[in-house]
Amino acid sequence: MRAGHASRQATGVRLYPACALAPAGPLAGYAYLVREAVGIRELSRSDFLGALDALVTIYAAAMGAAPEEVPVRLSIMERHAGNPGFRALAVSTGDPARVVAFTYGFRGVNGQWWHDVVRAGITASAGPAVAADWLDYVMEIAEVHVHPDFQARGIGRRMVLTLTEGRGERTAVLSTRDAQTPARRLYRSLGFGDLLTGFLFPGGGPAYAVMGAALPLAATAAAHDGTAPRGARAPDGSGRS
Repeated sequence: MRAGHASRQATGVRLYPACALAPAGPLAGYAYLVREAVGIRELSRSDFLGALDALVTIYAAAMGAAPEEVPVRLSIMERHAGNPGFRALAVSTGDPARVVAFTYGFRGVNGQWWHDVVRAGITASAGPAVAADWLDYVMEIAEVHVHPDFQARGIGRRMVLTLTEGRGERTAVLSTRDAQTPARRLYRSLGFGDLLTGFLFPGGGPAYAVMGAALPLAATAAAHDGTAPRGARAPDGSGRS
């Protein structure tokens, strides 16, 4: 455990029903008959901070991150845990349990770096009223990562639906690489549409798409095709000014 991180506590952990998922990769035949139980649990802030080393390892594996990126990401994640409305989930499998995926998000408010940069981008592209529609009452989904050994099993979908369940915000917004990746297809299938494309965050790096959906997400996914035009009003059609 890293210095300064809270110790792991049993309290604050909410368990969700396990789902059965078949092994992947080179495993075949009999292996597909041996299905693993994968359970989602909700982490308190102290649980999240105590698990940061394991979580950032999953981030690095899923993103192919260079070693020098890992301490920076860990610091960002640690800071995010202090944001309002913080919620985190981890997915574990096996005995002893191994964390294989995680996600977290929080209430987006003015003064947060990502929130302010994205608000400026949407304002420049579509005007302040549209930016307010999407970002005044928003849950920002900061990270969704599944270890490569456990991808393509529906874990990411289940995590995002669980993470956004029962939230008080009106919309959910996230950013992902602006390419036809599995992550981009997942978000579209859940009802997220493009708000910004080819978006460059300060400091350089690849182009991103900023995507948004109305909450509750399950209802949005059922009714939305993921092709919201740039500058669209929030999916509830409120058109607030």
